[in-house]
Amino acid sequence: MTRYLTGAATAALCVAFATEGMATEWNVSLWGKRRAFTEHVEKLAELVSEKTDGEFTMNISYGGLSKNTDNLDGISIGAFEMAQFCAGYHPDKNRVITVLELPFLGVNTLDEEVAISHAVYEHPAAVDEMAQWNAKYLMTSPMPQYNIVGTGEPRDELAEFDGMRVRATGGIGKAFETVGAVPTSVTSSEAYQAMESGVVDTVAFAQHAHLSFGTINEADWWTANLNPGTVNCPVVVNIDAYESLTDEEREALDSSVPEAIDYYLENYGELLKQWDEVLDEKGVEKVMLSDKAIAEFRSTAADPIREAWIADMEAQGIPGQELYDLVMETLEAQRAGN
Repeated sequence: MTRYLTGAATAALCVAFATEGMATEWNVSLWGKRRAFTEHVEKLAELVSEKTDGEFTMNISYGGLSKNTDNLDGISIGAFEMAQFCAGYHPDKNRVITVLELPFLGVNTLDEEVAISHAVYEHPAAVDEMAQWNAKYLMTSPMPQYNIVGTGEPRDELAEFDGMRVRATGGIGKAFETVGAVPTSVTSSEAYQAMESGVVDTVAFAQHAHLSFGTINEADWWTANLNPGTVNCPVVVNIDAYESLTDEEREALDSSVPEAIDYYLENYGELLKQWDEVLDEKGVEKVMLSDKAIAEFRSTAADPIREAWIADMEAQGIPGQELYDLVMETLEAQRAGN
């Protein structure tokens, strides 16, 4: 009997170890702190764990695995399995999706931002470019149109942007440059210090980032209706890690993306509803630029930057016109569907 029990116990232990060995654990590299911008990743991890009964889990790190600007490099060498990054951090590595950062695309809602982002992510040129980094696009991190906070007297006329030092990346930075501003691409984590020390006069962010990175605490004013564009920040996975998943694990991951995005949109919507209260609480003046000023900004920035971007992409063998047309067609289809 003793021998029998010992054998049974040994068998049980072997099964337990085998089961433990089959569990899948991914490391996920984010930055900053948990905020509206990362809620879809948090929800994704929760859903995947639920759907696999805890056999597929994700360890989410906020800066402990890599700098935000190095996340794509980390994915490429398999330092972690999933990461978030923003296109403006290294536009030379993700040229295709910079179409989504062109100024004044006319995107009005987060739903529209999701639609155009995922359409571009699925384009063969985008898929092939990410494959060079052993990465696969999983989902976007949709953000509303950027607006700027600033110190001192409000800048509510386009002429007042001349010489303005603004933290802005990608197409937004180029747009400000066309009206005489001086963009700098310090990372989001460095924006507060740059503003506090006077390195920049203004910072362009979506609302959640002004809160999360503290720039709203330094601000005297905020532009409510400038809306020059936004940045695109995808979540990607390491291709080898993705392909090594079991069919059940891959299904749990893929099927959780729409649910995670829906959760993100609901959560971000609540933040936007409270934004005016935040401004009042912190004594930040809401600045409304005139329709004339915005139209002038758009005409100065949008067409020249778009045409230059298309020409630059085509010269590199990337279908710039096709990608821009895809964005416009997807926007039209999204609105027709609504």
